[in-house]
Amino acid sequence: MGRVVYDMSTSLDGFVSAAGATAEEPLGIGGERLHAWAFAGDEVDRKVLGDGVGSLGAVVTGRRTYDQSLPFWGPNGPTGEARLPLFVVTHSAPASSPEDGVYRFVTDGPERALAEAVTAAGDKGVGVMGTDVARQLVRAGLVDEIVVHVVPVLFGSGDRFFDDDGQHVELEVLEVVPTAAATHIRHRVIGPAHGSR
Repeated sequence: MGRVVYDMSTSLDGFVSAAGATAEEPLGIGGERLHAWAFAGDEVDRKVLGDGVGSLGAVVTGRRTYDQSLPFWGPNGPTGEARLPLFVVTHSAPASSPEDGVYRFVTDGPERALAEAVTAAGDKGVGVMGTDVARQLVRAGLVDEIVVHVVPVLFGSGDRFFDDDGQHVELEVLEVVPTAAATHIRHRVIGPAHGSR
């Protein structure tokens, strides 16, 4: 079995989306700035993205991320031409989904969605997207790595990367890759920090 990896871009002040989200701008006003590194011409950034997607066999996300991103993803999902299966945690499946899409809807929680994704991924890893689902899986001790792409921008407000219940989680830095567009930091999740609640 591969690793379970929570991968997210964030502003320097810790926001994964800016304020003022709309259907046209689901990451808030100017929030797409967080993903500019993935589409920039920098060879190092492209390698970080390619290595990340290439290590995965499936992805898990929440319903909010699915609903906001579907118009941009289309039937291929967040991994584009790789077309990895995307397990969407939801209370109920949507009435319709793109024909020939990669989407699978799981109504019995993030842990079940992760179990299904692990099976689908085989010996490859599972990516986790979306703050709410990721927070739940980190709290449950089911995430092996957290990869953060810190973008040199300050949003001041928006949706926080981690805005949790005060649980301390110990991490180990495995790799730091700086580029002009982002600083890519890969962490291993060690577990609850000593003295945390």
